[in-house]
Amino acid sequence: MFISFRSFPPSLRLSCLLAVAGVVLVSCGPTANKPAVQTSAYDRAKDAFKSGQLDQALDLTDKLATATPPENTTDRAQVLRAVIYTGELKGAMVLAKAKNPRFQTDYRRLHNDTLATAAKAALNLAETAHQIAPDGAIAKEVTLEASYPTTEGPPEVKELARVEQGGWIEPDQQESAAADALRKGVDDALADVVSGDRAKARQALAAGSIKLDGAPFAVFLAQELAEGAVVFNRHHSRDPQKLITLCDEGEETLKAALARLKDTPNKDQETEAKKLQDKFQTIRKDK
Repeated sequence: MFISFRSFPPSLRLSCLLAVAGVVLVSCGPTANKPAVQTSAYDRAKDAFKSGQLDQALDLTDKLATATPPENTTDRAQVLRAVIYTGELKGAMVLAKAKNPRFQTDYRRLHNDTLATAAKAALNLAETAHQIAPDGAIAKEVTLEASYPTTEGPPEVKELARVEQGGWIEPDQQESAAADALRKGVDDALADVVSGDRAKARQALAAGSIKLDGAPFAVFLAQELAEGAVVFNRHHSRDPQKLITLCDEGEETLKAALARLKDTPNKDQETEAKKLQDKFQTIRKDK
């Protein structure tokens, strides 16, 4: 016999309605409160790199780069960090190239952290190179997974070009020039990594990631370590021990490149590696 809901007392009908509503809410709850998809630290680092927030990208990849055992993005984090440190090194070294001694002194007074920034980038690059090519060995392939920076640096920072010729730029221009130099440094690093220019790097990264042969990437790292070692010579910050550290790491990275080239011979890359070995010997003499 069917009992009409209307035949229930008002209080009972309210209880039933609340019970039914509870069932509906429970059944709909998980969908309405479905947790958002978690974004990985490396994905956030890629976004930061794309937007030019390099410090944030480094912070987000710090633990990934040293994870033990390695995580699935550890190698990519290391490669991205190598690019960032190279860009920082390139950008910071421009202001250290003033040819007029008086202006050089003034720049050091106004930018007393210029060489410190270059030194820090060089040492961090050495540490990252050691992570990528430990004990003189590097993987057959490494992966650079990133998007090309949204804001590009200029092909030439005109203000800093004047600095290199012994000229002077006003303090209000120096900050923007330094920012442009950093962006340019990162763009140049990306171009060097893909053995091409900006256009080639931008095109290569359009898909979000590229595979890089281990040998030429090791040569790239060694070349930048040689540039970093110069920061510590007698003409700059004069720190022989750190100069030797950079040279040691650079030569170890070259061993990794030459070992990999035994499996996949490339005469041009082998010649470049041997030239860099000679360059490190020369740098050592300029302590």
